[in-house]
Amino acid sequence: MAADIGGFEDPSAEVLAEAAAAFGLLASSARLHLMWALAQGESDVTHLADRVGGALPAVSQHLAKLKLAGLVRSRREGRRQIYYVDDPDVVTVVRVMVGQLAARAKGASAPLHSLRGAGG
Repeated sequence: MAADIGGFEDPSAEVLAEAAAAFGLLASSARLHLMWALAQGESDVTHLADRVGGALPAVSQHLAKLKLAGLVRSRREGRRQIYYVDDPDVVTVVRVMVGQLAARAKGASAPLHSLRGAGG
């Protein structure tokens, strides 16, 4: 039975499992960096690897995982595969989270390492 607290009904176990899997993929700093880059605009794997400082095969693997999870999509342009995020809600979540933490880091004297492991 779903609780309705504060006007929000609890999501189903299936929805929560799907969200946890998506957040699990974004728990990788490399994949989060890729999502951040793609939130700024579409790109091919070569430009993404240059931007995030990753090896081309590793970036390709990360993109494949994000694509399988439905967080990114791709289309072919000639011989290149162009990756993009076409869900504005995913873009918003990534921008808000990373933006908030970046703003906190600028204003705080202590590093954000205190957040690691806080999830229980």
